[in-house]
Amino acid sequence: MSIRTVSTQPFSDQKPGTSGLRKKVPVFQQPHYLENFVQSIFDSIAAPKGAALVVGGDGRYYNREAIQIILKMAAANGFGKVLVGRGGILSTPAASCVIRKHKTFGGIILSASHNPGGPKEDFGIKYNGTNGGPATETVTEAIFALSKKISSYRILDAADVSLDTLGNTTLGDMQVQVIDPVSDYAELMESLFDFGAIRELLQGGFRIKFDAMHAVNGPYAKHILEGRLGAAAGSVMNGVPLEDFGGGHPDPNLTYAHDLVEIMYGDNAPDFGAASDGDGDRNMILGKHFFVTPSDSLALLAANATLAPAYKKGLAGIARSMPTSAAADRVAQALNIPCYETPTGWKFFGNLMDAGRVTLCGEESFGTGSDHVREKDGLWAVLFWLNILAARKQPVEAIVTEHWAKYGRNFYSRYDYEGLPTEAANGVVQHLRDSFAALTGKSFGKYTVKTCDDFSYTDPVDGSVSQGQGIRLLFSDGSRIIFRLSGTGTEGATLRVYLEAFEADASHHHLDAQVALAGLIQIALRVSELQQRTGRDNPTVIT
Repeated sequence: MSIRTVSTQPFSDQKPGTSGLRKKVPVFQQPHYLENFVQSIFDSIAAPKGAALVVGGDGRYYNREAIQIILKMAAANGFGKVLVGRGGILSTPAASCVIRKHKTFGGIILSASHNPGGPKEDFGIKYNGTNGGPATETVTEAIFALSKKISSYRILDAADVSLDTLGNTTLGDMQVQVIDPVSDYAELMESLFDFGAIRELLQGGFRIKFDAMHAVNGPYAKHILEGRLGAAAGSVMNGVPLEDFGGGHPDPNLTYAHDLVEIMYGDNAPDFGAASDGDGDRNMILGKHFFVTPSDSLALLAANATLAPAYKKGLAGIARSMPTSAAADRVAQALNIPCYETPTGWKFFGNLMDAGRVTLCGEESFGTGSDHVREKDGLWAVLFWLNILAARKQPVEAIVTEHWAKYGRNFYSRYDYEGLPTEAANGVVQHLRDSFAALTGKSFGKYTVKTCDDFSYTDPVDGSVSQGQGIRLLFSDGSRIIFRLSGTGTEGATLRVYLEAFEADASHHHLDAQVALAGLIQIALRVSELQQRTGRDNPTVIT
């Protein structure tokens, strides 16, 4: 075996987004494409010789091949040990857990999260730092800068490593340890929640259905929910990870998790339903004939946090992304703890958690988490809900409606316009920016625009500034309309429109969100000229 230095040329499109570099599989399969990016990661992080690294992914198409390349490059770049999940599998939160537990020099996670998988579909790669969280903007900018001038990469000439047998092998001077992808994570979950109470709930006739969507959380859910906690066999559906996610779209929302939704809204529905996404970091929560919005879920977890052993002493604070509804803010105010409003992207929460400023955090895009790891965590959220249900002994709907009665309801919805021509989507955003002066003070029926801005954030921990994080129309009654271009797609542009209205009167809390938000929806379409500029009459997904 020998280390080979391979001459290469830069690719111009390797700028990481909020969750790393995401492209179609054929793009990553181009000669040198993956290798260039991996070498740029290694050169930017400057790990000491002999350092340890974690590698794993969500099992999507090209996962195994990419891992073999990364292992050989890690060996050629002086790493002493790599921990890799058996079969190349590690959910994103589990990877964060392993990085933190084994104190490695970060890890490389292979995933395109909730995006489809397959030979012509999506693939992704990102570096997580030593705290287990996504790389900071400083690191991702350094990776991109190096990718634009790379001239060679180093790789070990060696046979592929077996990924399916637990244990140690050597690759050059580097040790490769294939680990059980579930055990460290399951151990952490048992330390956070009252497994005894949840086990009693699940074995006492309380029925659940968890949709793993043929994605990475299948083995985790089977082991924890059916194995350790005794949920009935078959409680986990679509539990076998597949390279193409069974041809589905592994995004846990009312549109793409339609099989679960039909079960939870059907006759003889289970008491509790949940789903997670491609890499296991997102979640959807359902009761019997009842959907819990991600924004409400974060607020409810915060309000009931002391029911779980790990949080019984209370919370240091809460953080939410700017587009997420202000429901959590009301809980924070009642608990007399801070609530931070950050840009979208888990790395912003990581800074706050590392500084001890927040315990719980969440995004409206079906992601919630806490300081137990530095990623959002789908199965953690499910177990937290089960802990609350075991303690309160009430149905999901009753817990949510009681919460609204106490704190008020933030009616909330998100409209996703996916695959738009990039120029048209940018045109909508620029038109809105150009309209700030004309919109400020303008009335639309009962709604009056108080102010407009393009959200910027100054990190209270490191002082870094993030600008251009989303267009906000803030109304005098506290309602909001937000427009934001997403960074998670691989084709065209995705424009997200967020709508929020607060309602204190409990007699109105039963309204359907789309009915309650109808006026704001019409204002959003009118002021953005979205339909005229994009030619799109309807959103791809409404959540």
